[in-house]
Amino acid sequence: MSKLADPLSVLKSVYGYSAFRGKQQAVVDQVVAGGDAVVLFPTGAGKSLCYQVPALCRPGVALVVSPLIALMRDQVEALKQLGVKAAALNSTLSREEYGAIRRGLEDATLDLLYVTPERMATSGFRAMMANVEIALIAIDEAHCVSQWGHDFRPEYRSLDQLKDTFPGVPRMALTATADPHTREDIIERLALQDAEVYTTSFDRPNITYEIIERDQPRRQLLDFLARHKGDSGIVYCLSRAKVEETAEWLDGQGIRALPYHAGMDRERRDAHQDAFLKEEDLCLVATVAFGMGIDKPNVRYVAHLDLPGSVEAYYQETGRAGRDGLPSEAWMVYGMADVVQRGRMIDNGNAVDEIKRVERAKLNALLGICETSGCRRQAILAHFGEAHPGGCGNCDTCLKPVDTWDGTDAAIKAMAAIYRTGERFGAGHLIDVLTGKETERTERFGHTAMPVFGAGSDLPAKTWQSVYRQLLAAGLIAVDHEAYGALKLTPDARAVFRHERAVRFRTDRPGRGKSSSKRGSAEKRAAIPDENHALFEELRATRTALAKENGVPPYVIFPDTTLIALAAERPTTADAMLAVSGVGQTKLQRYGEDFLAVIRAHG
Repeated sequence: MSKLADPLSVLKSVYGYSAFRGKQQAVVDQVVAGGDAVVLFPTGAGKSLCYQVPALCRPGVALVVSPLIALMRDQVEALKQLGVKAAALNSTLSREEYGAIRRGLEDATLDLLYVTPERMATSGFRAMMANVEIALIAIDEAHCVSQWGHDFRPEYRSLDQLKDTFPGVPRMALTATADPHTREDIIERLALQDAEVYTTSFDRPNITYEIIERDQPRRQLLDFLARHKGDSGIVYCLSRAKVEETAEWLDGQGIRALPYHAGMDRERRDAHQDAFLKEEDLCLVATVAFGMGIDKPNVRYVAHLDLPGSVEAYYQETGRAGRDGLPSEAWMVYGMADVVQRGRMIDNGNAVDEIKRVERAKLNALLGICETSGCRRQAILAHFGEAHPGGCGNCDTCLKPVDTWDGTDAAIKAMAAIYRTGERFGAGHLIDVLTGKETERTERFGHTAMPVFGAGSDLPAKTWQSVYRQLLAAGLIAVDHEAYGALKLTPDARAVFRHERAVRFRTDRPGRGKSSSKRGSAEKRAAIPDENHALFEELRATRTALAKENGVPPYVIFPDTTLIALAAERPTTADAMLAVSGVGQTKLQRYGEDFLAVIRAHG
């Protein structure tokens, strides 16, 4: 593709959009002019355009650092569908494919080249690029460079050499997930102190957040998925075994589901990812090994059956829903066992003490979001240093406000049970003590004779479970992982015992396991007026057929948002179709007549 000087011309002719969104224009102008940039945009805000458009405006080939081979392959295919000459340099290439890339570099016909950070650091790669004009270097998923981030990858550390290896080449760092500490680390580690920093709101208003207490999680998951029949979505589990078991069980329940985790052989894993990208109604059950950089725009839900390790991880994983801006849901079940397990993973890890301390703080921040009685969106954004007035109207605590109660006396009883039993036991045993339950263990340890035994019999065991979770979230108690998950008091507990600090708890709703949200695919369809539904479905069927014929995911042909616009505007000529948002020149030439024929026949 010949280079076009004007970014807006590129945007319209290649991508089919008449205007940039948000701060995209400012980033593009900065890089086209030769400046460096740090881009902190949420998923769905169009980060990739921020380097792809300058790559088509500046002379030379753009180098894009990407951590995953599967991700590179998908992005290269999407660019080729746009008529852009793109390639990926990785270990899976044949000799012929590698030779074709070398020739593309030598004769300056390649627009973008995706490279792993490991390959970028080799002397062989630097030698290959020595006489090649480079338009820019974009470091995608830049949070991987930070030891404070949730996806730290040591191989990203070598990218600090790019400034000296390729002097004068504009560099970009892009990420959708970074708290203030991680942002500072990205800038320092990649030597981008002189770069312009571009941030935009991390709010994803189209996503409904819902977090509920675990109670028969499989039934809860089925209730949730019943709202998403025919939708694509992701269910995250912590362990590989749970991924396999959950996928098999869902399949048995009539929900097409496939597993994905790092323990699978590569051929099977790639096949399942391809199926997820290309099918419209597949549920992928996965560990966090899946998802980084996945561009599928019509993921309508992300569900968590286990607690992520941090707010950043939760935000990034839930952010894979609704990239197209249409209504989507983020749903999670959790319990005290999640907190104990995650904390044990931190303490048993190989990280230094300082990083473990940060990881514990991030886990506690996520627990605080789970237990908040206020707006969840407000709490999530506050973690990223962004103010939100609350009352978003699109999270469970706003859709159905939570009652609170004066829990000072209950807190004192719960903490007294910890203290009197020697800070040696977990929540389950402590609840048995408080509710006066005579068990082999309460008898053996002499706890039935203590004044605290039965002191909490006025409240059910489920309420005491909630009390201990909320005390943990408030920092009044902690988990001692060296003592196998025993609960212990923190110094802050003293003020509660002295009645110098009052405690309020959120009230668990009766039958809280049932979702408070009624949203789902019905709301997505509501974005399409009734008179356009039939045409939209016909266009969708045409897209599916073309995708199968070309061996690409349907969204690579056109995303749902473009099909909705086509159904609304009903163009009958090529020029009219070109005016529809998301229709560029190459896609008009390849697919225009197929869609125009459907529109004309519909009448």
